[in-house]
Amino acid sequence: MTVIGVPKELKDHEYRVGLTPDSIAELVSHKHQVVIETDAGLAIGFSDQDYQNAGATVVADAAEVFQQAQLIIKVKEPEQEEVHRFTAQHCLFTYLHLAPNPPLTDALCHTGATCIAYETVTGDSDQHLPLLEPMSEIAGRLSIQAAAHCLEMAQGGRGVLMAGATGVDAARILIVGGGTVGSNAIQMALGLGAEVTVLDTSLARLRQLEQQFGPRLKTRLSTSTALQQQLGHSDVVIGAVLVPGSSAPKILQRHHLKQMIAGSVIVDVAIDQGGFAETSRPTSHSAPIFIEEQVIHYCVTNMPGAVARTSTLALNQATLPYILQLANDGLQQACQHRPGLQPGINILAGQLVHPAIASSQNRTPTAFSWSLLNR
Repeated sequence: MTVIGVPKELKDHEYRVGLTPDSIAELVSHKHQVVIETDAGLAIGFSDQDYQNAGATVVADAAEVFQQAQLIIKVKEPEQEEVHRFTAQHCLFTYLHLAPNPPLTDALCHTGATCIAYETVTGDSDQHLPLLEPMSEIAGRLSIQAAAHCLEMAQGGRGVLMAGATGVDAARILIVGGGTVGSNAIQMALGLGAEVTVLDTSLARLRQLEQQFGPRLKTRLSTSTALQQQLGHSDVVIGAVLVPGSSAPKILQRHHLKQMIAGSVIVDVAIDQGGFAETSRPTSHSAPIFIEEQVIHYCVTNMPGAVARTSTLALNQATLPYILQLANDGLQQACQHRPGLQPGINILAGQLVHPAIASSQNRTPTAFSWSLLNR
């Protein structure tokens, strides 16, 4: 039996929860025990009674969760006030995004815990990212909603409607990156009637997107020239680039903003990994935007938290099989049954073992070895 703990999320306006009652019922049916902090899911319609009916034990605070549990399931990276609760007995499973955050990396290593990041777990037979994908879908769709809001005059935008009007041009959207975030942003933007151009470094991916969306979508190979040609007449730029485990490349430099239209909008979906724009800095749902060079920047680090119920349900569909494997078999055996789980291990027994994260932080990773667990 594994004791699984679910603390309440502490990040600003973060209402997602690591496990739903349905997920807990499944874990309990496999003879595991689940301890959850009171009101952890209340904001999105999951009451303490719902969790108790599913077989969970509801406790008064996070301290009790950490005291009892071995496997900690969260949604977002630990906040500063949470880190001290971790010990070498804990295995954390959550979104971590450590590459741009050396202080959190150091703090988690110091605890001796093992930390597995949803965003670096790969498919068992390929390199797609099955636990990042559902939130990327949602973030891509939300990016267009956020951009539409930011274009409004009250937000400092230039007063452009996504769909335009009879005799008036629609908004022009530039999407940098044609992966999961980018394709979902394309779907939403085209659905609203916007003019959409996507940049990507892969011609094969651009062909796929052309086949998927048809001639309304304009595609360009991502080069510095193509970027500069598009910026001067784009109302919105969506940053949808990803290098798994690493910091996002700074594709949009400060000097590029001088080419953009005053009151245009950047939505930097890559902000969890440091952002694709040189001028980006993390923001929150409480204060989502700032202005640099007369361009609005939307850089919220937990965008899917805005639709926390949908996001929680989508996330649980993806994570539950991995959580069940970890609970049933333990970490080492679980990685043998699901090989894609091992790349998700960022920190093993207090040692940074993920090469891409170490490279982003100019560190040398500890060589991966299961013997680290026995130190």
